[in-house]
Amino acid sequence: MIPGRRIDLHVHSRWSPDGRSTVDELVAATAGAGLAGFALTDHDSVAGHPRLAELARARPDLLLLPGVETSTREGHLLAYGLREAPPAGRPADETVAWVVAHGGVPVVAHPFRHVHGVGEPVARRLAVPAIEVVNGHNGRAQNARALAIATGRALGHTGGSDAHGRGELGRAWTLFSPAAASPDGLLEELRRGSTVGEGRSASPAYRGRLALRSFALRLRRGLRPL
Repeated sequence: MIPGRRIDLHVHSRWSPDGRSTVDELVAATAGAGLAGFALTDHDSVAGHPRLAELARARPDLLLLPGVETSTREGHLLAYGLREAPPAGRPADETVAWVVAHGGVPVVAHPFRHVHGVGEPVARRLAVPAIEVVNGHNGRAQNARALAIATGRALGHTGGSDAHGRGELGRAWTLFSPAAASPDGLLEELRRGSTVGEGRSASPAYRGRLALRSFALRLRRGLRPL
């Protein structure tokens, strides 16, 4: 295995409508999940960032990166290093430009996810430095298609568990170099497209459980999507 820092770049807390763990619970579970840190990427929200910053000061042994999963018109986009959430519902190209203009790093999330993925045409043209190629909630075929596009475009590869509870933390991760010793160092390697996505894809049985959980949540939300 290539030596480096394992960072889970796709993690949700209770600040997401479908999140089940607090930021504190996620931080407490990080080392036990085999991770050097994680990125908090709640849906269209940075409300968990103040607590994440407090915990980062209390836990200097961990790399805790502020992020957000933004809902664009075409699908979901991950963004890292922002102080505020990008406006939701805008075209993906416009959202990518907004993220970069505000000092963040945009990454395409699970491009082949049903409903929430941007799809192949958009994944092939968005001006991003990396694509999520291992998502812990996606099947092997979906992740393989994302990997093929990222590799074909010579972009960076990222991985994230898409955890919505602490028990899922670390199912997938992004491998950074040992030199990435701070959140700024993580952002720089993402910008350079030098990261590697690793971890487990979801089995058919696991995806079935996720689908049932998602449907139950949508029922409680009046069938409104996340």
